Amino acid sequence: MLLEDFYEAIKIKDIRASAEYIAENIDSSDISSILEDISSRNELNVRVLDNDGMELYRTNQPYDRIIDRLSAADVRQLYWEAMRSGGLLFKRYEQAAPSRPQNGFMPSPPKNPMQTIVCVKVIQKAGDQTWTLLLGSSITPVDATVKTLRVQLIYATLILIAAAAFLAFILSRGIARPIIKINDSAKKLAKGNYDVSFNGTGYREIMELNETLNNAAKELAKTEKLRRELIANISHDLRTPLTMITGYGEIIRDLPDENTPENIRVIIDEANRLTRLVNDLMELSQLQSGTQQLQISRFNLTDVAKQTIERCAQFTKKDGYDITFSSDGDAWVEADELKISQVIYNLLGNALTYTGKDKTVAVSQQIKDGYVRISVKDTGDGISPEHIDNIWDRYYKVDKTHRRAALGTGLGLSIVKSIIQMHDGKCGVESKPGAGSTFWFELKLAEQ
Repeated sequence: MLLEDFYEAIKIKDIRASAEYIAENIDSSDISSILEDISSRNELNVRVLDNDGMELYRTNQPYDRIIDRLSAADVRQLYWEAMRSGGLLFKRYEQAAPSRPQNGFMPSPPKNPMQTIVCVKVIQKAGDQTWTLLLGSSITPVDATVKTLRVQLIYATLILIAAAAFLAFILSRGIARPIIKINDSAKKLAKGNYDVSFNGTGYREIMELNETLNNAAKELAKTEKLRRELIANISHDLRTPLTMITGYGEIIRDLPDENTPENIRVIIDEANRLTRLVNDLMELSQLQSGTQQLQISRFNLTDVAKQTIERCAQFTKKDGYDITFSSDGDAWVEADELKISQVIYNLLGNALTYTGKDKTVAVSQQIKDGYVRISVKDTGDGISPEHIDNIWDRYYKVDKTHRRAALGTGLGLSIVKSIIQMHDGKCGVESKPGAGSTFWFELKLAEQ
């Protein structure tokens, strides 16, 4: 029904346009030619009657002539219906299609009657002059045309569906292939194969996903490597004091004369070292998980730095270490005093571990633009540029040869970074190979 309705709508539109054009040119001296031209081009018949019902013009095209068979009473009835409809009326007429006998037999009744659209338009000009315009056009039979169009539409639809399905298949394979490769690589990554590479190609989003997953694999590989190194280093740090504790304990047990205060002191010192290592591991885990709370107070950072340096100097003086301190005045801050003293202690421990043969460490304090900076400088081998960004990482170690810390446990830098970040401060390192390193942190000065 859709094609029939569409055809009828187009036909009515053409008839309406023809009626409007004739009404505009009804006074033309060439109206007869105009009517014949419109009748020929649009396949319709036209009649024009005056106010008294007298016929003024009639076309003679060989189309459906139902308007010629209308009686005067029919025309008058159509005129009044058009007036009640605003001067324009469309009316449908049906009539049996003509049939011819076939082989002497009576023809069968037509399946579809012929239909004609009759347009009635009342034309009123200046004065009392009125014309009645009748236009008639057949809209059937169009079954053959409709069937042809329907068949063509079905074929076109089937072709388009097949083309769309083929295109969808090609596109889906192009999209799915790299995703399948990525999924296979992701399964390998999940099993711990961090050397896997994501090489899916195609759309921009696939390429971005490849890059993201490759970066994730690299980070996981680096983390796994650093984790193993940390375990090895911690195992070494645990094994050394445990070995000494066991050895000295066996000496005291087996040799009564060796039960001396010096041997007991070695056992106590190594036990304390184990305790500090375990405490540092627990504290680092708590800091990075955010479970520790700061105890904020106002205190003199310069005095805290001096006191921490003095305690460290007492522990290391016997080994020949020299720690100096310089400041440009007292600096007051609002922070967790215990945590900040731990930061200074850890930086000192790192500097004492990696300083040069002169065994000197210089600590300085500078106040500038509302901030105070504490710097700890050693005279060691320095750090190459490619290691600077990773030096604060939890598992990172520049010197792959394990070196026992002169003071502390070797986890100090990670703890320093976590504590300073909790205080919304800054920390950093300045270093060149062969020129030593300077580790520093900054805090905001307290208001006066």
